Amino acid sequence: MENKINFKVYGKFALFTDPLTRVGGEKCSYHLPTYEALKGVLSSVYWKPTFIWYIDKVRVMNRIKTQSKSIKPVNFAGIYPSKKSPDTMKEKSFHDLSIYSYLADVEYQVEAHFEWNLKREDMKNDRIDGKHFEVAKRMIERGGRRDIFLGTRECQAYVEPCKFGDGKSHFDESEEIAYGLMFHGFDYPDELGVNELHARFWWSKMNNGYVEFPRPEKCEIRKKVKSMAANPPKSIGLDEEGLIE
Repeated sequence: MENKINFKVYGKFALFTDPLTRVGGEKCSYHLPTYEALKGVLSSVYWKPTFIWYIDKVRVMNRIKTQSKSIKPVNFAGIYPSKKSPDTMKEKSFHDLSIYSYLADVEYQVEAHFEWNLKREDMKNDRIDGKHFEVAKRMIERGGRRDIFLGTRECQAYVEPCKFGDGKSHFDESEEIAYGLMFHGFDYPDELGVNELHARFWWSKMNNGYVEFPRPEKCEIRKKVKSMAANPPKSIGLDEEGLIE
């Protein structure tokens, strides 16, 4: 089955953070993209519940630079006054001032593939060899079906086809660099087969600009975030009775 694709993603800024600790206030980006952020890029390019995207490896092309910005996030406590102290809440401004540290001028080459989601038996008729591979390739050539962003919505990005490993990277001559414990991604109920949402972590490292991600099931460090049930669509597409009449 043809299921492996390569592409380039680049943008002026990126913000890769651990969502478990990103509860507000100031934010600082990881130096490397997270597996979940790149999976989100591919989901914006093309995705169906029939399959799951897997990120195999990424190549960091540009020098890692950071840039800080002053951000005024909305202070929801000022919008919704508390019943306990409505007068105090009303006096607060609607915005706070925070400092976000972004990665600047980023470019990555990504190698990824998809596998059928065997937990979604309702989509088995859509497991057509070649169909999703060709659609994914066309969507990369056209820049994706939806807006692409790197980590957060304000970090707009762009995708293009490329051959993984082509071109010169700033880290071609560097040695192995370890970045410590890093957020990897989420295990969703319709991919895991249980009604729970888990967060995964891994010990990250980069070697000559290449980062090889472990498969999700190979991540040894997990944390249950909350109980959560999958909510598949009730429609079964063109096979739905009465849809085409």
